[in-house]
Amino acid sequence: MPTPQSDAAERRPEPQAEWLVYIGTYTGPKSKGIYLSRLNADTGALTPAELAVETPSPSFLALHPSGRFLYAANEVGRFQDQPTGAISAFAIARGTGRLQLLNQQPSGGAGPCHLVVDRAGRNVLVANYGGGNVAALPLEKDGRLKPASAVIQHTGSSVNPQRQKEPHAHSINLDPANRFAYAADLGLDRVLIYRFDSAGGSLVAAQPPFVRVKPGAGPRHFAFHPNGRFAYVINELDCTVTAFRCDPKTGELKTAQTISTLPPGETHQPGFSTAEVQVHPSGKFLYGSNRGHDTIAVFAIDQKTGTLTPVENEPTQGKTPRNFGIDPTGSFLLAANQSSDTIVVFRIDPKSGALEPTGAKIEAPSPVCIKFLRPGG
Repeated sequence: MPTPQSDAAERRPEPQAEWLVYIGTYTGPKSKGIYLSRLNADTGALTPAELAVETPSPSFLALHPSGRFLYAANEVGRFQDQPTGAISAFAIARGTGRLQLLNQQPSGGAGPCHLVVDRAGRNVLVANYGGGNVAALPLEKDGRLKPASAVIQHTGSSVNPQRQKEPHAHSINLDPANRFAYAADLGLDRVLIYRFDSAGGSLVAAQPPFVRVKPGAGPRHFAFHPNGRFAYVINELDCTVTAFRCDPKTGELKTAQTISTLPPGETHQPGFSTAEVQVHPSGKFLYGSNRGHDTIAVFAIDQKTGTLTPVENEPTQGKTPRNFGIDPTGSFLLAANQSSDTIVVFRIDPKSGALEPTGAKIEAPSPVCIKFLRPGG
């Protein structure tokens, strides 16, 4: 007679054999658009990168919750003879993972550099670096983009005369409840907070409407802890991460800690900057990329306070890790080395969060974004 344990084992889904890996790039002499690889979920091996679709400078990608559509921020200065970038919608072919263009819409500002699909699958939210604004674009049921339903212009400046004379929205993210949007603006040294309505595609300033970081820090990318109570912004200009406590009812962020992404005792050098930040799916660890230093900073997260303790800085075995991706099971981290045209695979230690090179590496032209999808959606 089957035991409860054996029944549970029979019901357990088969282990995921592989993941589709989509690679956003800056197009030019080497790159033509979005590339596709496959990650072996057991060994960490990657198949050679192949072109999934041609499209200009798809520097950041986002997947629809259904797994049927992919959206790309085309980081260009002009689109349809207007001073704006573009957002492209693609249908994902089952099995092959190839992409087919559905349509494009203006992003609402120049140089779109980051986007996200809301958790209900109704809108794409985008941050326009050059335009210094954020926008929401509703979606049709077939995945196509509608024109923007909201465009919010940021105003102001900060202390760095080269990088902060004007607003530069660098990312936009949603809380786990899909109620608040957080826009890290490098030019303002602020994370702006918006009430988000998925049904109407609206963005309205929350109260309080923003949280400040240290003048000259340059907030870039933002990540939530799975519990929704902690959040983190990586600061590009001074190589730090700021940890926040979040009030899920009001969206308010309160600073808990700011810590260097460089190894203890090392100081910031000219040419150093940060880029990506992500929380491990377990919520135990945080990862941030250092360009120039060319490492991934690893931190342990205190589960009571959300504060960070350094674990290590792991070299990415390449130059300019603008982005990285952590597979949905939390087993592997893929570092995208923009200037050396490589993606390097690291295994994540589930106890310490430390990274160990697997030896797997593929060539990919100017890789700047990595996203994972289960084959078949």
